[in-house]
Amino acid sequence: MATTKNTLGSDVEIKGTIKFRGELAIDGKVEGEIFSQGALLVGETGSIRGEIRTKSACIAGKVRGNITAQERCELKARAELIGDLKTPRLAIEDGAVFMGQAEVTLSKVSVMQPKLGESPQAGAA
Repeated sequence: MATTKNTLGSDVEIKGTIKFRGELAIDGKVEGEIFSQGALLVGETGSIRGEIRTKSACIAGKVRGNITAQERCELKARAELIGDLKTPRLAIEDGAVFMGQAEVTLSKVSVMQPKLGESPQAGAA
């Protein structure tokens, strides 16, 4: 099955919850929650303020919030992450800024994502 790749350009600003299945590249600004059963790519011009729960994450821009990645998280050289991180595989390139706590687990992390069309439970962790 082919994965769907979507892009939010640098001129896009979103406030709210984003849910997707395939791959999403964000070069714009997002304020809110991101839930995914796929891969999140935050480009160098991308800026996220909020909770991220995804299968995998590759961060080259700025994230202010916690990241839970079920399989892998990668912080590129120009990435800035201010928040906590939980994942079984973590790669941090030289030059990345990370302020927070990292929990690298032995197995896949449950991200407890709502299905598309559902809203997350209030108070869910």
